[in-house]
Amino acid sequence: MENVKKVGHAKFWTDGNNIINLQFNSIEGYYTLDLTTAKKYINIIANLCQGNPMPFIIDLRGFHGTFSTEAANFIAKSSVLNNLRISEAYILNSIGVKLLIASYKRIYDPLTPHITCNDFETATQYCIESRALYFESS
Repeated sequence: MENVKKVGHAKFWTDGNNIINLQFNSIEGYYTLDLTTAKKYINIIANLCQGNPMPFIIDLRGFHGTFSTEAANFIAKSSVLNNLRISEAYILNSIGVKLLIASYKRIYDPLTPHITCNDFETATQYCIESRALYFESS
């Protein structure tokens, strides 16, 4: 892990494969991502990417919650993220979070390539492949 940043329940870092990693710490109870926190997350991601497009791994194992409509809209339509986000790999271990992500992708962000999986290795491989394809087509 390089250059780790923490905000509330979330931890962000880049790895040796030039992938942005987002991991939610063990969250007790139900968590709602609000607009203020979403803006903080985007600032951290922009700082970590340093202007370079990267794939994202979002580890939501153990996450119990949702996001506000404002936060979902802001993340999906953020010009900063749209210029930096190559793809997204969501690591999940619950049907509730799988349904949450499926709804988010369908309603708010149907264009960003993504995968849902239940292990870090599959997520990493997807990100490496999507990064290679992105830079081949650029």
